[in-house]
Amino acid sequence: MNYKFNIFQVSIFLMFLSMTTQGYCEIIHQPNSISQTNHTMTFAEVKTPETETEKRAILASDYVTINGQRHEIAYHTIMRSGDNIGEHTYGLLIDAYGDPITTKHGSFKVSRNIDFSSLLPIGEKFFMVSQFETNPGAIYLAELTQHPQTGLLSPVSIKPLDLSSIQGGWSHCAGMVTPWHTHLSSEEYEPDAKLRNPFTGRIDYYQRMMANYYDGDLLALNPYDYGYAIQVKIHDETGRYSVHKHYSMGRISMEIAYVMPDQKTVYLSDDGINSGLFLFIADEAGNLDAGNLYAMQWQQTGIENGGQAHLHWIPLGHATSEEIRAYIDQQPKAEFDLFHDIFDEVKPFAEKCPKPFISINTTRGHECLRVRLGKEKIASRLETRRYAAMLGATTELSKEEGVTYNPEQKTLYVAMSRIEKGMEDNQDKGLSNKTYDKGGPNHIQLPYNLCGGIYGLKVGHDPKIGSQYVAKRLSGMLMGKMTQAYDKNSPLPAYDENGPFAKNYCDTNGIANPDNITYLSGYDTLIIGEDSSDGHQNDIVWAYNLKTEMLTRIQTTPYGSEATSQYIYKDINGFGYLMSVVQHPYAESNVNDVVTLQDKQGYVGFIGPFPALK
Repeated sequence: MNYKFNIFQVSIFLMFLSMTTQGYCEIIHQPNSISQTNHTMTFAEVKTPETETEKRAILASDYVTINGQRHEIAYHTIMRSGDNIGEHTYGLLIDAYGDPITTKHGSFKVSRNIDFSSLLPIGEKFFMVSQFETNPGAIYLAELTQHPQTGLLSPVSIKPLDLSSIQGGWSHCAGMVTPWHTHLSSEEYEPDAKLRNPFTGRIDYYQRMMANYYDGDLLALNPYDYGYAIQVKIHDETGRYSVHKHYSMGRISMEIAYVMPDQKTVYLSDDGINSGLFLFIADEAGNLDAGNLYAMQWQQTGIENGGQAHLHWIPLGHATSEEIRAYIDQQPKAEFDLFHDIFDEVKPFAEKCPKPFISINTTRGHECLRVRLGKEKIASRLETRRYAAMLGATTELSKEEGVTYNPEQKTLYVAMSRIEKGMEDNQDKGLSNKTYDKGGPNHIQLPYNLCGGIYGLKVGHDPKIGSQYVAKRLSGMLMGKMTQAYDKNSPLPAYDENGPFAKNYCDTNGIANPDNITYLSGYDTLIIGEDSSDGHQNDIVWAYNLKTEMLTRIQTTPYGSEATSQYIYKDINGFGYLMSVVQHPYAESNVNDVVTLQDKQGYVGFIGPFPALK
């Protein structure tokens, strides 16, 4: 049979074919779209600890329902601080010469402050890198075995990493696994070089503890050696490793350096009072040793539910790790004022600064500073918070903690442990107090909230900065709820008929003092770990469903612990893991209720294992 078509008929046919083909392509791609948004994961609820036994234990979900199927899970301890594994003791602190550090009583010093612990399969081997939040800091490499049927993890061997090439580690806090499969660490509460006595090297308690790394020699320490992101790379199945500090990213009280999917954009959270938020854009993907640094300026638009703001990013300039390290190395440590080689300073008068000095209020309080000629780049990386404030950035954040990213909603989440002091409007805990806004711009003016909260930061493309992951606006997402007025004269819950610390200043059905957070992509679930000494008596790990807004208690920790290192591994050899560390039991409360010395040992472990997550 012969068919004849005119031009109009052919055009209609081609249009139909195009629409049909487009529709077909959409259909065959649709399952991937569903897999990112329609998966479900629901944890069994854990009760609030009530009995003495429950308050001393780790309680965790005993099952999880994934896409309608129930799977039995539990909290599994991999090891505890002080455990002897092979030739080494987990958490034993060593000095620059590889020798164990001892206490004043002559016993070996073992840290129970385990923090971020990463799982890193390398070839046929399975490794874990753990960092310790102490001074001196410690990072341990463990080889693990993974049971092929159950997925359970057990230690084979451990060893402390030699950190002498980076002048030792300092109070390692949160971390992450980079997209290129390395362990990215941090150094919290950087020492204040301004307070350093050039003749004795003395600064504060943290610095005196750090001197143990050099056999007690304070003058061997340079405060500009600490406060950075640290990367640990495991090179092969033998456990060969390298350790590297990224001076190009700036020096702050580094809670976490969080790398975005482009492997170039990095958010840097700054833990402390009157701190900032920073953004680093690397020159090359996967290389954090050269790039541009930015500081956040908060432009407030509301106060409801933790507040809302537009975010502006102030450039702090470009630098490489090599040039910053070279400056540090050329400065003499003894009898030299390191801080005033970078800044000129005068004291404030009547809460103001004479020109050309700039008035700022940061973690270090109200100051009048001027950068010395030619030292702008050095100031941007060694005194990042101060320099950012001088350029107009916001340094009023309070206890800024963990960071994670939701790719489905293009939202960055940031945990603020407390909304207080600089985040208030010339107040402290709701009472009139100018200390934290004096001399500063007072960008943030929010109601006091001891319990803190989680903020969502919408990200988008910024051609000027050169990243598609630049946070443009911020709003409070999930806030803790105070249950009673806070008494400034009694900052911790008092004794009552139920015993010490029996009260909770924050609702136990809501979050209190959020710290480490991680997002489970494809399941609309945010995992939240607490560091709460007064909000909750027993710290909690939560699963928060962003669609249903359901908050589920999935783990509680013993007295005085911090719930840290929450991190999701969706598929390691067919198993999923939610890492969760219990740091320093009985350290923040109930210190006199220890029954055995083992009670005080930290735990590194996980909730799971569950089937690999799609």
